[in-house]
Amino acid sequence: MSEKRLQKFLSKFNELNIDAALVYKDENRNYLSGFTGDDSFLFITKEKAYFITDSRYTEQAQNEVAGFEVLEYKPPIYDFIKMLSDKHNIKRLGVEEDRMSFADYITYKEKLEGVEIVKLEQTIEKIRMIKDEEEIKLIETAASIADKAFEHILNYIRPGVSENEVALELEFFMKKMGASALSFPTIVASGNRSSLPHGTASEKIINEGEFVTLDFGCVYKGYCSDMTRTIVVGKANDKQKEIYYTVLDANEAALKAVRPGISCFELDKIARDIIVERGYGERFGHGLGHGVGREVHELPYVNYRSKFNLETGMVITDEPGIYIPNFGGVRIEELVLVTEDGYRVLSKSPKHLIEL
Repeated sequence: MSEKRLQKFLSKFNELNIDAALVYKDENRNYLSGFTGDDSFLFITKEKAYFITDSRYTEQAQNEVAGFEVLEYKPPIYDFIKMLSDKHNIKRLGVEEDRMSFADYITYKEKLEGVEIVKLEQTIEKIRMIKDEEEIKLIETAASIADKAFEHILNYIRPGVSENEVALELEFFMKKMGASALSFPTIVASGNRSSLPHGTASEKIINEGEFVTLDFGCVYKGYCSDMTRTIVVGKANDKQKEIYYTVLDANEAALKAVRPGISCFELDKIARDIIVERGYGERFGHGLGHGVGREVHELPYVNYRSKFNLETGMVITDEPGIYIPNFGGVRIEELVLVTEDGYRVLSKSPKHLIEL
């Protein structure tokens, strides 16, 4: 599978007008090579692809990597890249502009005399937007683990428990179910803190009558899940119900519009218009969603600035929210696969208003 991905990337070299690419962002390197470790580099030319690592990972790379010649180096990496550039007479080298530090850029400029360093323009990230069947299955498994964790945590949340305790229980459960890591720091935000879109868990105690927003996900074999649910501990009051069902209506409207060809801008607008019409437009400050895969936040971004259209095989989130300071907030997030005839929801947890 990784060899097909490498060929797809190589097919972009003429468009990028490059002779070689240096890749070391973890998600890009592992996507192209099949490697599961870190601290390694890909040096890819039109004729040959090299996987460069140190002695800690040589054996692992030889067992995992396909389509690359595995080379072992001793730091620093710069002289090794110069040797390969000279060997292949490289004149234009593409690099990951969002990964290479300014210090590295200056060093490479000094070392690689006669080589022009240019941007890869997120080419690998754009290729990664379209998931193959294997990737979809892994994301589905990660989503299933999160769904089971949500079902489990509903029996754990009660007045008197802290946000930190809830987060720890969620995280432990997902690891026990086979997750290798968290997609991101777990968000558990209750009461007034639920107005914080990224309110990671704190020492705050959960009280009767409060919103609790749970935004969490896990990594399974290199692929992420991402889901948000907001519940009420006890009975919801009228204001809480109004906000909750406004968000749910926005979520559902956008979901029903998911299909190949629709612009990410339009999808954001569909959800946003509902929230604006209900009088809460100023309380929905973020975009509707984002791509999910090897990174929990990746292309395409689903917001008013997005230039992308949805395509079959993309996995995105649909996560409108309303956040009112000194009151609380609601976000409902689905993980959605774009299919040939519409969509398939990968997150299966209930999203009706749950009152514990």
